[in-house]
Amino acid sequence: ALEEVFGGIESFISRDVRRLLVVDDDKTQRQAIVELVGGDGDVEIVAVGSSEDALAALEAGAPFDCMVLDLKLPKMTGFALLEKVKSDERFTRLPVIVYTGKDLTRREETKLKRYAETIVVKDARSPERLLDETSLFLHRVESKLPDSKRKMLEQLHNTDALFVGKKVLIVDDDVRNVFALTSTLEANGMEVLFAENGREGIDVLQSAGDVDLVLMDVMMPELDGYETTQAIRKLPQFEKLPIIALTAKAMKGDRERSIAAGASDYITKPVDTDQLLSLMRVWLYQ
Repeated sequence: ALEEVFGGIESFISRDVRRLLVVDDDKTQRQAIVELVGGDGDVEIVAVGSSEDALAALEAGAPFDCMVLDLKLPKMTGFALLEKVKSDERFTRLPVIVYTGKDLTRREETKLKRYAETIVVKDARSPERLLDETSLFLHRVESKLPDSKRKMLEQLHNTDALFVGKKVLIVDDDVRNVFALTSTLEANGMEVLFAENGREGIDVLQSAGDVDLVLMDVMMPELDGYETTQAIRKLPQFEKLPIIALTAKAMKGDRERSIAAGASDYITKPVDTDQLLSLMRVWLYQ
């Protein structure tokens, strides 16, 4: 059995072309993924629009090295496809990246993590993460990628230069949360300001004047995060200031309310620090 494993690894490394299966019912999204990942001669991509076509592709030819899967598929959902594929011993080792625009409940996320290696939520800035994850599972060497793709990944990975000296305001009444966030941000070279309610947050913002980004808890007494964000957006000098809302995972409507109130983006609590840093990287880079 060990010889088989090493034989498999050897044949994988010696192969020049990796194979990627993309499953997304949206033709535009499918094409965007193909263009993002492919076109460089080292990856062969099969892109399909349904679970049935995905199963047929898996059965048809040479094995795939990775699968990118959208959850909202016609007939058989992405969840059902994932369960079916991973219950087949031929595909248990196939790395799966779930790439979805769907608001996931905690239960859905837990279920997905049993089968999928990574979950990337679709937004305007997720292509970098998808390129990064597929490059990892397809064993692509970053230095051999074309300039445009290499730059995307460099921006994603080059945290230090971007974060050092940046001033971040945390508006949150939960001291434990503030402490945890402050530790992470300071470890990455950022200067942290703190306010425990919305009114104080607006005061700190105006007196400091040079804040680069705000982390805004939505659930606060007196003036909540939505009202505070709206008030900040009414001040012309802060019209384009990046504001990331910290929302409760259970509250599915928080995301829409945050964006409607003027937040640039949102992240759910408890905060995943890697996800937070990649989100901050995007907004600080603009």
